[in-house]
Amino acid sequence: MDYLDHLEAEAIYILREVAGQFEKPALLFSGGKDSITLVHLAKKAFRPGRFPFPLVHIDTGHNFPETIAFRDELIAELQEELIVGYVQDSIDAGKVVEQKGKNASRNQLQTTTLLDTIAENGFDACIGGARRDEEKARAKERIFSVRDEFGQWDPKRQRPELWNIYNGRIFKGENVRVFPISNWTELDVWNYIRRENIKLPSIYFSHERDVITRNGQLMTATEFLNIDHEDIVQRHRVRFRTVGDMTCTAAVLSEAYHIDDIIEEIQLSNVSERGARMDDKVSEAAMEDRKKGGYF
Repeated sequence: MDYLDHLEAEAIYILREVAGQFEKPALLFSGGKDSITLVHLAKKAFRPGRFPFPLVHIDTGHNFPETIAFRDELIAELQEELIVGYVQDSIDAGKVVEQKGKNASRNQLQTTTLLDTIAENGFDACIGGARRDEEKARAKERIFSVRDEFGQWDPKRQRPELWNIYNGRIFKGENVRVFPISNWTELDVWNYIRRENIKLPSIYFSHERDVITRNGQLMTATEFLNIDHEDIVQRHRVRFRTVGDMTCTAAVLSEAYHIDDIIEEIQLSNVSERGARMDDKVSEAAMEDRKKGGYF
């Protein structure tokens, strides 16, 4: 077995542990490469049976159209249940307030929608594609990461996970976030995608797009970005290393049309994929602060 076989076996074991230990788990699906990889691993873990959990997508309303189209095509192919929580519903209900100004984003608002979706459906475990190498706050997570009854994360409450023994015991109201590919790197994911021939949204590959430069990042020229007379729209050949809300996810200049090109590009890069996320640049502890409040 090569190292990808070991990573795959570990992830499948974790997914099966979730199915065995929790009453009502869910797989959080963003339409990004990591959550798509999780779906592929779930197929290996549970087919020919159905998944023992639905897929859950938190839709900010400012998602990339390519991602939503890919999501719908994948669900049609899988014939699995998809639950969508809409940030717009949280805004309409007065639970969150739409941000104003040039750098307004709905990215932070989705935490409320996520917590409401978890509560409404009674999920006791949420599987996600976060990895330790993405960001320093995520490096603190365990595979089974406990959240309190308010959905909040406390790094001091993390449980030891010795010899790959995962403890899913929780009190009523608590839930666990589970990270089956936590031990993978961005490069591992891409090598696995290449080996398994996994389909991805087109925005991961080089394409022409209208962008503006904001805070040193190439942002999609969309009406959600509050473009004004100071912004100069230019057309560049770009791709995205990570997929999120259009208002906080930057593109990178790229000529990588194929997976082999992307792998070579990543090997030569000295910037992590989260370096293209504006929401992580608010402060040194931006991600950790959001996670403490319930962000995935």
